[in-house]
Amino acid sequence: MAEKLIELKNVTYVYEADEEGEPGYAAVKDVSLDIHKGEFAVILGHNGSGKSTLAKLMNAIYEPSEGTVTVKGIPSDSEENGDKIRRIVGMVFQNPDNQIVATIVEDDVAFGPENLGVEPSEIRRRVDEALKTVGMYEHREREPHKLSGGQKQRVAIAGVLAMQTECIILDEPTAMLDPVGREEVINTIRRLNKEMGITVVLITHFMEEAVLADRVIVFDGGRCIAEGTPREIFSQPGFLIDHGLDIPQSAQLSNALGFEECALTPEECVDKITEMMGGAKND
Repeated sequence: MAEKLIELKNVTYVYEADEEGEPGYAAVKDVSLDIHKGEFAVILGHNGSGKSTLAKLMNAIYEPSEGTVTVKGIPSDSEENGDKIRRIVGMVFQNPDNQIVATIVEDDVAFGPENLGVEPSEIRRRVDEALKTVGMYEHREREPHKLSGGQKQRVAIAGVLAMQTECIILDEPTAMLDPVGREEVINTIRRLNKEMGITVVLITHFMEEAVLADRVIVFDGGRCIAEGTPREIFSQPGFLIDHGLDIPQSAQLSNALGFEECALTPEECVDKITEMMGGAKND
């Protein structure tokens, strides 16, 4: 088993009642969960299930009301420790416009390292490397507002990379993107994980993104209600539908056809149907 990077033990987070009369409520309830170094974990859940609050607890934006969150042994119980944790765990939000702070792409990517007090020559190296990694180096002198949604999101990811974090948490980063932008961002995320070994926690409601993960964690009502490999999770269509979630079309079809093992991708589905009909699998 890989080394634990993030550990949550019996974590509860309560939003207090506000001045406008909105009542308080527990968004996360008694959650114990580990994220391991180098893994690609996906957190699924319908709107309001508590998954975004969970992400902010992992990133030490929030401190737990009860229980403990530790990152590489550092507890998120103080502002000082929170700063240390955010140097290890970076976060990318749903709307890239909310993270872009500069008028030029390379200046935006440099913002984080500059705040960390990194030497200018090292900032230059990190910015160039991060932009090349996400395929945005040729756009380094452009104005962010002239980029597509997928390009903006890749710039946001580059900003986290330039801070040299070991883990990136992405809170529905493709929710506002068209299919081309979604593919750009997901391909970038997969490359960071598989080629660079960066730990990835992806929060999404797109089932096709979840099939790419090492582990899927299902969240509902502020609790972790299931976890397993994508195949294990998507082999339970009734369970997922009961909790307000869908399953990938390939899994739907293979479950409907009664395959012993659900197919996660269109290619797998074609192979299984071909095999069922006595043909040869695709190479």
